[in-house]
Amino acid sequence: MTNFELGRWLLVALAIIGLAVAVPAVSAHGTDTAADDTPPYNGTADDWAAWMEAQMTEHMGPGSVEWMESHMGVTVDEMAQDMADDDYNGGMYGQGHC
Repeated sequence: MTNFELGRWLLVALAIIGLAVAVPAVSAHGTDTAADDTPPYNGTADDWAAWMEAQMTEHMGPGSVEWMESHMGVTVDEMAQDMADDDYNGGMYGQGHC
């Protein structure tokens, strides 16, 4: 009976330690709100182009816009116009990125 009780307390202790380690890892994304990164829903083509260029530069570094345009065969302005024309709703099934 003592081994069973000791095993139960060991399991509880491991669960508490696991939570103590997991909480900082989950919150490690920073304190910025997601609203700072929100696409310009119902925005103009210029709004979309500015947002896409800023996102690509921030996440992929300088020169990423030019690289994407040369490899994809479409410009940011063309994609932005498509986003503005189609009343973009946040991606697949209404879900945004991240």
